[in-house]
Amino acid sequence: MFLTPRRARRLSAAGLAASGLLLASACTAGSSGGADSGPKADARQTIEVWHGWSADHEVKAFDDAVAGFRKLHPNITVKLVKDQTDDRITNAIRGGNPPDVVSSFSTDSVGSWCNSGAWQDLTPYLTKSKVDLNMFPQAVRQYTEYKGRRCAMPLLADAYGLYYNKALMKGNQPPKTIGELTALAKKLTVRDPDGTIKVAGFMPSAQYYEHQVQHLATEFGAKWLTPDGRSNFAADPAFKAYLQWNKSLIDWYGYANVKKFLKSLGQEFETSNPFEQGRVAMAVDGEWRTKFLQDEAPKVDYGTAPAPVPDDQTARYGGGFVTGTVIGIPRGAKHPQAAWEFVKYLTTDTHALVTFANGLGNVPSTLPALASPELKMPPQFQTFLDVFKNPNSATTPPTPNGNDYVVKFQAFTQDQWEPGRVPDLDRALKDLDTRVDQAIKLNGG
Repeated sequence: MFLTPRRARRLSAAGLAASGLLLASACTAGSSGGADSGPKADARQTIEVWHGWSADHEVKAFDDAVAGFRKLHPNITVKLVKDQTDDRITNAIRGGNPPDVVSSFSTDSVGSWCNSGAWQDLTPYLTKSKVDLNMFPQAVRQYTEYKGRRCAMPLLADAYGLYYNKALMKGNQPPKTIGELTALAKKLTVRDPDGTIKVAGFMPSAQYYEHQVQHLATEFGAKWLTPDGRSNFAADPAFKAYLQWNKSLIDWYGYANVKKFLKSLGQEFETSNPFEQGRVAMAVDGEWRTKFLQDEAPKVDYGTAPAPVPDDQTARYGGGFVTGTVIGIPRGAKHPQAAWEFVKYLTTDTHALVTFANGLGNVPSTLPALASPELKMPPQFQTFLDVFKNPNSATTPPTPNGNDYVVKFQAFTQDQWEPGRVPDLDRALKDLDTRVDQAIKLNGG
């Protein structure tokens, strides 16, 4: 997706965690509303909708998607307010003067929104409208609810896969297993005599753009939380397997060479991106990169494929990490009935979703929209449509304190593990579990 502001906000993991904590402790003003409160949906009224998109083409795409709703409900005037952040949404809810509909790029905060009641439970609306949730893939249903309380609906999605530069691949096929990825990464790497990395076959560091822990550990089948919502780092061997693979390839490059390479890179969302510059042969990235490559590096001949999985988990190949934008009705909304009609339309109407997806270069978030002939994307985009609907795809589960557990694991990986400062990995993961569990407990988990 051609959304630098959106990606920057989502990638600020610490900021998202802090936002989640703020949401959990705020939002005490205003009534909860409900499926039978406020003016009826057929009454003449104006609803205010806050969203985070800000660039001209983004705002136009949202407006185009809403056009069908305006025709369907001429009595409801829709006022769209762009460039809204989670903090602004939180402050409005806490102050008792929220808009009628809110949208966020941060699925990590769903747990705190649902747990605190900041966003209304949509179950009564869904039941009354007879919405079939099976139109959404399982991972999507997971990141829009917390402990049975569904306070959000999905609005477009992001899926992750493997990008590969065909010229740099030198005729090799994209790897399907971690073993194949490792061998090919070494084969395709080009160095100067002093070890300086000129072209990285694959950069394993969690500090490399989209190679953050949640995107790569997911490929190892990692289960972030236990069924009762506790940290699972020490008990799940997938985390140890991911870390050991990460460190082994970093050590092959040499940590000093990795740090030097990372410092030499340009901005992720500018033309200096190393994949677009031919400095990286393979990289895990989201579907929006197809739009960047089309606009910024049209001469790069590239392909896409699902990200590799461990050699002993080949049955899981085809899945990947998924996440997305969410939309809901805040506590204190003045027109909840009309707000629900808007949310339902925008998240379940195939034409609206496809119109929005085409405008932004995102994955539409329902199975019917994925199969729509109206969807117009480059051939490389098909990988992400397939990943999104694959039953082996997964996401990070919500908690009452946002993505704090991901933030802690990311910090551990890049600041302690990769530099070689962890003498006892098993003990370190147990300590990490303790810290994560304490934070969850403090926030009502």
